This record gives sequence, C-alpha cells and structure tokens, in this order.
Amino acid sequence: MEFDAVLLSRIQFAFTLAFHILFPTLTIGLGLLLVFVEAQWLRTRDDAWRLLWRFWVRIFALAFGMGVVSGVVLSFEFGMNFARFSEATGEVLGPLLGYEVMTAFFLEAGFLGIMLFGWKLVGDRLHFMATCMVAVGTSISAFWILAANSWMHTPAGFELVDGVFKPVDWLAVVFNPSFPFRFLHMTLASWMTASFVMAGVCALLILRGRTDESLRRGFRLALLVAAIVSPAQLFVGDMSGLAVREFQPIKLAAIEAVWETEGAVPFHIFTWPDMAAEENRFSISIPYGASLITTHDPEGVIQGLKSVPPEDRPYVPLVFFSFRIMVGIGFALLGLAMWGLWLRRKGRLFEARRFQMACVAAMPLGFVATVAGWVTAEAGRQPWVVQGLMRTKDAASDLAPESVATSLVLFFVVYNLLLGTFLYFLWRLILRGPDAESPQAEEPRLASWHAASRS
Repeated sequence: MEFDAVLLSRIQFAFTLAFHILFPTLTIGLGLLLVFVEAQWLRTRDDAWRLLWRFWVRIFALAFGMGVVSGVVLSFEFGMNFARFSEATGEVLGPLLGYEVMTAFFLEAGFLGIMLFGWKLVGDRLHFMATCMVAVGTSISAFWILAANSWMHTPAGFELVDGVFKPVDWLAVVFNPSFPFRFLHMTLASWMTASFVMAGVCALLILRGRTDESLRRGFRLALLVAAIVSPAQLFVGDMSGLAVREFQPIKLAAIEAVWETEGAVPFHIFTWPDMAAEENRFSISIPYGASLITTHDPEGVIQGLKSVPPEDRPYVPLVFFSFRIMVGIGFALLGLAMWGLWLRRKGRLFEARRFQMACVAAMPLGFVATVAGWVTAEAGRQPWVVQGLMRTKDAASDLAPESVATSLVLFFVVYNLLLGTFLYFLWRLILRGPDAESPQAEEPRLASWHAASRS
C-alpha cells in the first residue's frame, strides 16, 4: 500500500472526524435527557431532579465545547486536502453546511448561555425553553450534516455541468434516498450512547457508596431510555440496510463479504475476505443468514463484489469487520438494557452490583459502535467520494505527501492532548457527583447577584 497524498489525506480526515464525532454523539443524546430531567423538576419541584440536571449539564457543556473545537478543522480540510471535491460539489454541499451554521449553531449559541448560567436569573419557563432549544439545535446540526453526507452516498436533485454538481431540486438534495434512515440511525445511536454513559456514571458513583436520590433517578431514567431506544435502533438499522441494498449494492457485498452474485447467502459471523484471491477464508457462518437479513427472504439474491471491476470495490476487510463491531455492540447494549429492565421490575436494580459494573464497563461502547458505523458507511462507499460519479482520487488536492504526513502527525499529537484534557476534567466532574448541598443554598448568592445587577 502506497502512502501517497490521497491516502494520507483520507487517514487525516478519518482521524479528525472520528475524534470529533464522539462529542456531538454525546451532546445530542444528553440534550434529550436534560430536557426530560428539567421537565420532571418543573412538574414535581423535587430537588433530586434539579441536582441531577445540574450535574449532567456540566458534562454536557464540557462535551459541547470539545465538539466545537474539534469540528472547526474539518471545514478547512475540505478546502485544503480535497479542493477538487469542494470545487465540484460546493454549489450543493456549501449551502447545506451553511444552513447548519445559520440554524443549529446560531440557535445553540443563542440559548446555551441561558441554559448554563440562567437558572434563577430567568424564569423557569424561559430556562426550560433554552434547554429545549439547545437540544433541538444539536439535532438540527445532525440533520444538515447527515443530509450533506447522505447526498454523497445517494446523490439526487442535481445536474452535472462541466464536472460541477449544480442543484436543481433542493428537496431531492436534502431528502435524498438514504438520508431519512441514516439520520434516524445516527440520532438513535446518540440517544443510546448518552443513556449508557449516564447509566454507567450513575452506577460508578453508586458502587463508590453514593446514595443520592438524584443518582438513583438518573440510573433508572438512563436504563429506561436505553430499553426503549435499543430495539428501535435495530428496526431502523434494518431499514437502513435495505436502503444500502437498493442504492449501494457493492457496499452491501463488502459488508457481507459476498463475491459472487447469488441467493441463499450465509451470514459470516467471522471470515477473512481475501481480496487478492477473491474468496473468503476461515469462515464461521449461519446458512441463509445474509439473504434473510438483507432481503427478508432466505433465498434472496445479493449482488457480489465480482460484478464490478476490482478498482471499483472498497477494502472489504475493513468494511466487513467494522460492521460486525457495530452490530455486536448494538446487541450487547440491547441485552444490557433488557437486563436492567428485568432488574427494575424485580426491584433489585440498586443491589445488583454485577449489573452496575457491567454498566460502567459499557460506557465507551456506544462511541465505539458509532465510529465503527461511520467507518462502515464511509469505507464502504470507496472508491467513490460521490457514489458512482466522482472518485476519491479525483477529489483530493495536489499536495506533497510529506506536508500531509506532517499535518497528520500534528493533529494526532494535539487531538490526543485535547482528549487527555477532556478525560481529566470529565473524571473530576464525575467524582464530584451531584452537589451534596440543596439548591436552596444558592438563593442568598443569587439574591446578591440580582442586587448587584440592579445597582
């Protein structure tokens, strides 16, 4: 494998995107949970809900800041590493990314300050609206980003003029064939990830001897959300797979390591796809499984990799294994959520230490599954940057490999320093836990702030 500028640019973009996606995944999910927690506080005026909200809003703010910092570089990489791609698709993708800034980012920026610092400085309803608007903003951001990315997988609503993609139907551009399924899939992945992070953090503090009612409620809430979202994710994932079969059959062939176009295809639990020999080795398979899953017919036909030339195929092992990592984690989290539901019905949720330790161990799994899913989607589209219309090698800038390698090393060092800093402060917030003091202790201090502002 030759590490030319194109491959190095792809690795750099993949690394920076994989790093960045960790934080929006968490904030999209936490936004929903914070809305629910504050709604419960408004309904009951129970301080346990308020303490839980204050605890998790700090973690939300930390992750939100990291998402902003790590995401800025991605737009520069479009112009610097993939200038030809930007020139060709700018009239389609540029407005979509601009809408993300004008709608989502401005909405978040406008209400984030009220959400973080406005408790008791504004009315309860206005503060709750601010929390809702920030949560909506994170989802709107995902909407536009997924619309742009999905268009690259299933382009629609455009015409190609002298190598430039020009929009002719914006509804078709935004709501391209793969977008609805991919947007729902990503949103549910974020909710799953955040719910298991909340469950794991609450379980960790309970295991360390904390008896706060707010932690117990957070634990129950997170597991309830996980029990609802996990089965829904399987359903949406199935719909997404059907869309891949229809619009990107070679990606599906790589996911299932299918070389010949045939029916009654087995599902390979494990195999090694040998791209040189165009066959699989060391296979452990379930008969008819792949056909049943991808076509809902045990005799269903799946288009094989050999139906296209070798230069039009993705790197099969990467796509094959990343997909199985994502699916395997999804089923593991579903099982954990059902275990928690059963323990809750038995009234043993807070005595089951093994379950609580499993929740702690599961905290990073949602992030791993999300990154694995993105690897499956993006590596499975190769060698196309716009499916069937523009190759990745034709999208990259004409750069010296040494310059790209240097920036890749710098990004690796800086991003790992950022990650270490984030984890350090996150750990401190987690160990601190919900405030031990009642929120009423803030009233004298808030009163002094109001007096100072009036003077």
